[in-house]
Amino acid sequence: MSKLAGKVAVVTGASKGIGASIAEHLGAEGASVVVNYSSSKAGADAVVAKITGKGGKAIAVQGNVSKAEDIQKLFKETLAAYGKVDILVNNAGIFDFKPLEAITPEHFHSQFDLNVLGLLLTTQEAVKHFGPEGGSIINISSIVGQMPVPQASVYSATKAAVDAITISLSQELGPKKIRVNSLNPGMVETEGLHAVGFAESDFRKHVESITPLGRIAQPVDIAKAAVFFASDDAGWVTGQTLLLTGGQRQ
Repeated sequence: MSKLAGKVAVVTGASKGIGASIAEHLGAEGASVVVNYSSSKAGADAVVAKITGKGGKAIAVQGNVSKAEDIQKLFKETLAAYGKVDILVNNAGIFDFKPLEAITPEHFHSQFDLNVLGLLLTTQEAVKHFGPEGGSIINISSIVGQMPVPQASVYSATKAAVDAITISLSQELGPKKIRVNSLNPGMVETEGLHAVGFAESDFRKHVESITPLGRIAQPVDIAKAAVFFASDDAGWVTGQTLLLTGGQRQ
């Protein structure tokens, strides 16, 4: 039997990269998946097509989860389609590296409004719709929350905040049988990594050289861990931050 049969999962920022892979893997395990996207309808529709093409259930719902009204719309459409929520994956986020002298209020707020405030507001709304049996919330954090890198002070701060929120909410929501955990990937080969030029950079080669498993992650590496946290296999796991770095610790 599929691990997530009968469950409903909302995955934010799921039109590409890590979010898309997580949505596809949750769908493959039997969950009905809400593929949230901000701007890439074509990408979200492609993810839905992959899930439904394999016999799964999925819909795409547009919404910028840094905006409260869009979050409410996301869950209204989720309930209309599936009637409940069992799993929330807070994947939506952005990164923008800048040196100290280039940091502006706009640079700060663009990342904190989505990566931190958006995560909190999305979780706040989702919790209203979890049933008495509880469920699972999975926050996509990053290794840089614990091991910051140069020129990423704001982004690293957002991910350190996500780790703190994960632990705090695991304690707050535990009595409601809602588990809260975070996945903290190292470098992952995504469209975003290629867009900023890191995919072919000396920095990537450096990361690979200090990673015991000798490569950077693929989205599937993160997605498989998300399935574990979403499933009853992790029924006694909450408040944890799992480093998905291939053994990299520096």
